[in-house]
Amino acid sequence: MSTEPATSTTGRIDFTLMYVTHDAFRRDLARLRRAAAEGRTDSLGVRAGWANFKRQLHVHHTSEDEALWPRVEAAGAGRADTAEILAAMAAEHAHLDPLLEAVDAALEQRTARPAELADVVAELESALGGHMKHEEEAALPLIQEVLTPKDWAAFGQAIARKQKLSGAAAYVPWVIDGADDAQRAAFFGAMPAPVKVLNRLFWSSRYHKRHSWA
Repeated sequence: MSTEPATSTTGRIDFTLMYVTHDAFRRDLARLRRAAAEGRTDSLGVRAGWANFKRQLHVHHTSEDEALWPRVEAAGAGRADTAEILAAMAAEHAHLDPLLEAVDAALEQRTARPAELADVVAELESALGGHMKHEEEAALPLIQEVLTPKDWAAFGQAIARKQKLSGAAAYVPWVIDGADDAQRAAFFGAMPAPVKVLNRLFWSSRYHKRHSWA
């Protein structure tokens, strides 16, 4: 069964899934920051939350690198700003990798140097937050101008292939964890109808049993 987002019929791209995913990344880094401040980073829940965060970020960014930015580059070749925006996106993605590794290293040294953990978490939060803000303010308007809803759906299909059904089972309850009613409605409105049913019957309970970030 496909978990790809439905194609827009309005002629404009619906970025709902991008925005709710970005919000989930911001939420998880805030949770990691609080866990570091409270000395809880050695708990199984925090470690599970951090591992899932890294998995979701990897899928999100590699899918962009492989299936979105090349499409934008080709479609936006006649625009003066395309190359500059895409170069910035690539550089910002590359900048995040060593920061993720630094957090991993600091988590292993949390007892000896807790201040280092707080510092690297803050640096990652700032870098990823800045990247997502830049993407929302510069890259998404570019995408809206040069791609079609069909192009955007193809990007969604690439993510679905990378995630597979098992990945969707982790992504869906994760991305709406802590979302308000309006955000949940917007998310499920952008997804195929069976996704909401699968999440209610199976995925949500499995996700919450792991007690991520607890």
